[in-house]
Amino acid sequence: MSSLRGRMFCRLLKVYRPFDPNKSVQQQRASMEKQAKYILMPRNVAVQPIVIGELPAEWLRPIGVNDDRVVLYLHGGGYTMGSCNTHRALATRTAIASQTPVLMIDYRLAPEHPFPAALEDALAAYRWLIESGRPAHSIALAGDSAGGGLVVATTIALRDQSDPLPAAIACMSPWADLAVRGESMVTRARADPLIGRESSLQHAALYVAQHDPSSPLISPIYADLQGLPPLLVQVGDCEVLLSDSVRLAERARQAGVDTTLEVWDGMWHVFQAYAPFLPEAQRAIDGIGAFIDKHMNLHYGFASELAAVTDGSIDSYG
Repeated sequence: MSSLRGRMFCRLLKVYRPFDPNKSVQQQRASMEKQAKYILMPRNVAVQPIVIGELPAEWLRPIGVNDDRVVLYLHGGGYTMGSCNTHRALATRTAIASQTPVLMIDYRLAPEHPFPAALEDALAAYRWLIESGRPAHSIALAGDSAGGGLVVATTIALRDQSDPLPAAIACMSPWADLAVRGESMVTRARADPLIGRESSLQHAALYVAQHDPSSPLISPIYADLQGLPPLLVQVGDCEVLLSDSVRLAERARQAGVDTTLEVWDGMWHVFQAYAPFLPEAQRAIDGIGAFIDKHMNLHYGFASELAAVTDGSIDSYG
């Protein structure tokens, strides 16, 4: 059972419906930017804007945290909305919970830049980290909604192109099926206070454009997931993307991936974004932090043992 505060907050969101498919993409973007103003940023975090090639990005570094590992964060927004600004607070809380600096990117958005623009930008950011001297085992990927699906698609593309893979990937309410075939699109339609089937179809069409929505790099629910690193999926049981998370986790397990699926009672789409107001949201983020920390430490422990056995002749691995 969700908390009383959670139930009240869910009712409030149903009344105001910040993302209306009857509005233009520009209007919905403005609504998301406006909503972000009400989510307070945690203190004691340094925000550093940077540019990777031509890609705007920013570092989010909790004070006192070492730079020896990093989380690459991909924001949500249906591939048509969202920015570092709208997701800064959520990404920062992920940084604090994992005690790891976060690199968040402003990947290109549809309809101006449909698939594969977002994927290309995510790959470019990851490879920039590698080229900057960071071993793959010191990098984790995290994202919410479309960013959650993009995290998985990015890892699939890295695997298929023989790049070294990150230590772990964490997804909040991942949008993994842009063909919009999940049964929860119907069964959770009245429960979800934020998104629905109509809005999902609207944004999917803008991102997919002339491509097949069932392409594995658009909808990782249809991909071969073999060989992916440990995966954490968090989802609310009151959201239309519940089926995306459940099917993604099932397919990952069948492919032999170390998979953790958490279905949060009474919670909605990317409820973690409301951490300043909801105890469940902060507990979920703390869980993401523990997951990232666990798998980073596993890799570091193995690397240290390997270096000792080889007299330090091997100092990193992918």
